[in-house]
Amino acid sequence: MKSLTTSIVSTLLALVLITTTTASPDDRDALNGIGTGKVIFDVNMADAKKMTLYLRVIRETVDDLRRQNVTPDVILAFRGLSVRLISTDRAQMSLEDFEHLDTIANQLMDLREQGVRMEACSVATRLFGIDNATLLEGIKPVGNTFVSLTGYQAQGYANIPIY
Repeated sequence: MKSLTTSIVSTLLALVLITTTTASPDDRDALNGIGTGKVIFDVNMADAKKMTLYLRVIRETVDDLRRQNVTPDVILAFRGLSVRLISTDRAQMSLEDFEHLDTIANQLMDLREQGVRMEACSVATRLFGIDNATLLEGIKPVGNTFVSLTGYQAQGYANIPIY
């Protein structure tokens, strides 16, 4: 009888340990008392394939905030050579990037549907020869994303660099 009791207690202890060690990680400490997740992603990269990876992680971040009962308030601020990746004008891009550019366009459409706002730096579009009229749908041209980043940080947005 003693060995049966020991066996049952051992089994229950093992189940508790398995349950607690296999639980999904969360961000409850960081999100304690937070109702809205205000973040601006400072996007400055020229690699189309790499951009698709980061956009997947940004989408996961939006989903993770919602899953943890935090309303996402997310902005993507494109600057530098990244403006080439968010334009319908592909003249400056290599043919090898076209598939990734299609993926980027679809990912941005999905993020926009999730409420993510997007802007592109007009300084960058001017410097790199991108007509603002060719920016993908839903991407708002702004005067200068350095000014945007300054303003949004002053409004309490976390700045996350994507380089």
